[in-house]
Amino acid sequence: MTTMGNMNIVMFPPRQAWAGILARPSANGEELEKVCEAIFEEVRRDGDAAVRRYTRHFDRVELERFEVSSGEFEEAEGLVDPPLKEAIGLALKNIEAFHRLQLPERRELADDRGFRCWQEARAIDRVGLYVPGGSAPLFSTVLMLAAPARLAGCRDVALCTPPGRDGKVHPAILWSARLCGVTSVFKVGGVQAIAALTFGTESVRRVDKIFGPGNGFVTAAKQRASTRGVAIDMPAGPSELMVVADETASPAFVAADLLSQAEHGADSQVLLLTCREELPALVAAEVERQLADLPRREVAERALAGSTCVVLRDREECLEMINDYAPEHLMLSVKDAGEWARRVRNAGSVFLGNYSPESAGDYVSGTNHTLPTGGHARAYGGVGVESFMKMISFQEISPRGLSALAPAIEVMAEREGLMAHRNAVRVREKGGAA
Repeated sequence: MTTMGNMNIVMFPPRQAWAGILARPSANGEELEKVCEAIFEEVRRDGDAAVRRYTRHFDRVELERFEVSSGEFEEAEGLVDPPLKEAIGLALKNIEAFHRLQLPERRELADDRGFRCWQEARAIDRVGLYVPGGSAPLFSTVLMLAAPARLAGCRDVALCTPPGRDGKVHPAILWSARLCGVTSVFKVGGVQAIAALTFGTESVRRVDKIFGPGNGFVTAAKQRASTRGVAIDMPAGPSELMVVADETASPAFVAADLLSQAEHGADSQVLLLTCREELPALVAAEVERQLADLPRREVAERALAGSTCVVLRDREECLEMINDYAPEHLMLSVKDAGEWARRVRNAGSVFLGNYSPESAGDYVSGTNHTLPTGGHARAYGGVGVESFMKMISFQEISPRGLSALAPAIEVMAEREGLMAHRNAVRVREKGGAA
């Protein structure tokens, strides 16, 4: 491995070296577990008092009331400038249009022997949305979570987000929440927010499923919540981007895309794959040039320190590495992106061609930016309308239909040794006598 500017360059690595190259930044899982366990236990036991203590400790603010008041919503209305309101409105329109296509339809099997089975979707009653705070107000995440929740028809939507040092929530977050119909917003962040949504407190109600990205602590807290009877959307940790580029890719475009992900946080991971040997040097030079103008330069530089550019021999190796890594975001800056895309098996969201920047998906194109990270794209998809719903199966069997099914039911029940199962059919065949 060699270093060029802020980028680590690996040329034609053998297959056995890939695991090390693709390794994600590791967190201290044992330490995360200990912190989560302590906070969860205190919130379960002390409710709001524990949330208040941890808000004071982590967010450096003393709060008596966690829920955002109607007055704070009204204040936020006046603080969001018209261009941002217009942009958020466009984003919401596109997000809703794309997610509306995901609404599941009723599926039915009707058998002419006298029975039918069907499946219908029902919204999850109570959901909790987590919107990270930290150094950037992610009001776009409000849209990505609240819009599909509303389309699904969830009855009770609670949103938790960390307060600022002034004890308030960023106005764009509040304006976006109200635009999506969410009026229950709580000034609670971190592990204590996930614990509050898991157990319920005097202020924050317990939910059935928790959604939203976060840092390592929030991710660990969500996984702990999933062992306490509350479902979660997916494990979603630090952001990651893999860019695949060929001779048609612009080094300036590639550098901009890598930096757009690197500025999320120092623990973000960005990777570049190419078969073009001269590309790493060209991209590294562009990264250096563009870094100079970034307000979040230090954050991006720390993320880039763990980034890697891998030069591979051919398309087959690139595709193999893509599917091994299972990136959260995958950019195909190649001339035949459609053909590449057809062979992608593992990725959260894929961006085809040189004019599909990942930031479009983060904000306004319509796809959801709440995506699986850490290799979980091998088994999880991103958040969508169906994430806020569950499927319920139904069946209706007539006497004639039961007669048609009875022999198979009875012999299968007998072979499994479950005679009450058999008798549940036989008693009906005999008109009530076992």
